[in-house]
Amino acid sequence: MAKVRLDQLLIQRSLAPSRQRAQGMIMAGIVYVDGHRVTKPGSKFPPEVDIEVKGQDLPYVSRGGLKLEKALDLWRIDVMDKVVVDVGASTGGFTDCLLQRGAGKVYAIDVGYGQLAWSLRTDPRVVVMERTNIRHMNPGDLDEPPDLATVDVSFISIRKFLDVLWNLLTPDGEVIALVKPQFEAGREQVGKKGIVRDPAVHRHVLLEVAQAAAALGWQTAGLTYSPITGPEGNIEFLIYWRKHGAATILLEEEIKRVVDDAHRWLMG
Repeated sequence: MAKVRLDQLLIQRSLAPSRQRAQGMIMAGIVYVDGHRVTKPGSKFPPEVDIEVKGQDLPYVSRGGLKLEKALDLWRIDVMDKVVVDVGASTGGFTDCLLQRGAGKVYAIDVGYGQLAWSLRTDPRVVVMERTNIRHMNPGDLDEPPDLATVDVSFISIRKFLDVLWNLLTPDGEVIALVKPQFEAGREQVGKKGIVRDPAVHRHVLLEVAQAAAALGWQTAGLTYSPITGPEGNIEFLIYWRKHGAATILLEEEIKRVVDDAHRWLMG
């Protein structure tokens, strides 16, 4: 009998209500197959395999924290005592992850209002900046220049405010950005419900974003895929930029490798 993806098995056995929730549970490290922890949603097993869920499935106020967690671990980024600007904070998944890693101060910025979790809203390390558009911000809007920017925005291209981030951050500033192809690609490249499935479009989007960043002086220090998909099933990517060092553009070979890996692990 053909093997089945672990996230699909969780749904089939009513251990998770949706594929996105199943992926979050697996990435959180609480899913065990035959007594062994499995952390890759795309791992395949025989349908009759023994599956057990142990503990709470989400260590953050939202799934977004799992995405940033992967980036911080993969690129060994230490945020202890750092000042961070979290662009597109929403419920606060990224902000929560940063605080749990020891960030000294987080500016939680969002164009919306009333979305940030109460536990974060009342944390003295968090400066809540709601109804704030990152495109219109100036260095004087913050008490001090942040060391790091984290980005998770929707309905706008990251390319539209890369210059703003450059001006806001310290001379050694860094950026971890979640790239959502559905908001970077041309309208004709986006399918129903805003889903982008074509690997060629993913490659094209990532190359264009990397080129735009390099044109402003950003050094691309890393690229990977998000460990879980977006709400509608979109594959998303994480990119790491630094101000110091020579500006670089990702090689097409590296982009292709990351995109291929993403489709293999997340789409099966």
